[in-house]
Amino acid sequence: MRQLTALDTQFLHVETPTAATHVGGLALLDPTCAPTGTVTRKALIDLLRRRLHLAPALRLRLADVPFSLDNPYWEEDSDFDVADHVHELTLSAPGDSAQLAELVAYLHEQHLDRSRPLWEMYLIHGLAGGRTAFYTKIHHCAIDGVSGAQALAALLDIVPEPDVVQPTEPSGQDRQAPAFDPITTLARAVTRSVSHPVRALGSLTKAAADLDAIPLAATVPGARLVSRTTRTLAGLISGDTTPLPELPSLAAPRTLLDGPVSGERSFSYGSLPFDEIRSMAKSFGVSVNDVVMTLCASALRSWLCERDALPDRPLIAAIPVAVRRPGVTDTIGNQISAMIAPIPTNMACPTQRLHTMGQTMRLVKRRFELSPATWLSDVSALMPAPVAALALPRALRLAPQVNPVVNVIISNVPGPRFPLYLCGARVLNYHPVSMITDATGGINITCFSYDGSLDFGLIACPDRVDDVWGLLDHLHLAMEELRELANLNTAE
Repeated sequence: MRQLTALDTQFLHVETPTAATHVGGLALLDPTCAPTGTVTRKALIDLLRRRLHLAPALRLRLADVPFSLDNPYWEEDSDFDVADHVHELTLSAPGDSAQLAELVAYLHEQHLDRSRPLWEMYLIHGLAGGRTAFYTKIHHCAIDGVSGAQALAALLDIVPEPDVVQPTEPSGQDRQAPAFDPITTLARAVTRSVSHPVRALGSLTKAAADLDAIPLAATVPGARLVSRTTRTLAGLISGDTTPLPELPSLAAPRTLLDGPVSGERSFSYGSLPFDEIRSMAKSFGVSVNDVVMTLCASALRSWLCERDALPDRPLIAAIPVAVRRPGVTDTIGNQISAMIAPIPTNMACPTQRLHTMGQTMRLVKRRFELSPATWLSDVSALMPAPVAALALPRALRLAPQVNPVVNVIISNVPGPRFPLYLCGARVLNYHPVSMITDATGGINITCFSYDGSLDFGLIACPDRVDDVWGLLDHLHLAMEELRELANLNTAE
């Protein structure tokens, strides 16, 4: 049996009635090149059945340990039927972007049924221009950004004609996975509970070395001293005395974005030309990700200014990072961490904003590369499973009421530079639909580079962000601002 890690389990613990912790995506399809000129639920179900072996997470459900004494396990769902997870809807006329976004926001609000495999798919017809939409969601305890992209890739082809993928012989624990046995897992949980203090001590030591990089903890008086002292002692023991860069202040200002979120969601989506962004990055001597971060910082700045609510300190962003080792092909569970960085929303000059963002990201990346970069997993492993299940939801709801943890999540996910097809229909764009919690701010901005486009998905709590389409407009205005700077830079 495969057991969820402490980090996987945290995505279950932090889920509340007002904060679902699944992630998803919205693909816009052109069905005209499909064999029948359309994409049907039957065709999608048939495709899933043929390729289910490529996405093992889709057929697994949770099996809880009695009394929640340990992290849950994954088990095969003996009653699993793909058709139970695939749905079909049709928008009423005119089928515009606002209608689609409203429907996706509603679907994204709904929690997944934990008694079944934790995913759903929706084909949505009736879009303007004859297009079809394909919305998917899967629980974050089962996948991260990389494994989620791999699961989605299992359904896609590089040509309109679907390829025939032969099943391979299962290996490792998937080949001979025993049935879930509550008595055995309970005995194992008791053993793990006894040894937990030893494991927690190791996690605490590693987390202490990164205390100045952990949101909220970094603002505690003495956090930097504790981090430096721990790293110095660890370096003396290991012989590695390479100094780590000092991070800027990670104290998040209080903004309109912060505080408990409601169960409602609002969503907007749009695209920017990826090749132009890449040219801008080269022109300014920064990375593509630096440009993306600057666009987000500029959009948030102007959106807050519009409401006379811009703080005089930079917003603090959480930036998810994959820490999957090369060669690891496991597609179930999370292998992620996060970089925490200030974004220069407090700077009025766009040129200064861009270069400050570049300098900050280089510093934060340098620190991330030199440190173990496992603080998210280490913190997740500190508490025993039954304590974490009770304490985390309350702690995450109360913490931002005292001090904001972070103000926003920003993620830039690289994708293929060529077109892909689903059931013969061409994927025109793919807009991520991520998650927010009480502790992460009321807005998540995630983008995905695909076939010459940078596709944005903005998911928000309407109590915190009253106009998510307006924030998207500010993202386009930020692009215009950088475009003007790039033209001036070229002219000089």
